[in-house]
Amino acid sequence: METAQSEQQSAPGAVTAFARFVLCGGGVGLTSSFAVAALAVWIPWGLANALVTAVSTLLTTELHARFSFGAGGRATWRQHAQSAGSAAAAYAVTCLAMLVLHQLAASPGALLEQVVYLSASAIAGVARFAVLRLVVFARNRSQAAATVRTARPVRATAPRAAAELCRAA
Repeated sequence: METAQSEQQSAPGAVTAFARFVLCGGGVGLTSSFAVAALAVWIPWGLANALVTAVSTLLTTELHARFSFGAGGRATWRQHAQSAGSAAAAYAVTCLAMLVLHQLAASPGALLEQVVYLSASAIAGVARFAVLRLVVFARNRSQAAATVRTARPVRATAPRAAAELCRAA
């Protein structure tokens, strides 16, 4: 019961969770944007974005499970899979934004590409926050709350059980 209470108490509120999400996800996202730009020198941009997105999704899912949403430990395989689904949508948003940029500007500079990429990532990030908080990591909070609500003290049932045993004998 203490574990369930501490897990429930450690689950942060929406504002705190969002601040942690931005800190973790934004830090990894910012680093990822430079990694995509660096990799795109050697491989096609779409492939570079896919590779960096895969690695950063694994990293951020762990960070979000442990820190942002207070899930109480490592992310499960199910949480990784669900998080990957939201990352795939974010990948599509960033690819679409870059495609539109390259349709509008024949040869955009690196700074403009970074601005467009980071803007698209920020929009996708807000959507990912909602999905992760309301779907991916919501089960842990609701399970912990249900455990706390349904737990009964042992001393309340022991006298009743002893009385029933005496009557049966």
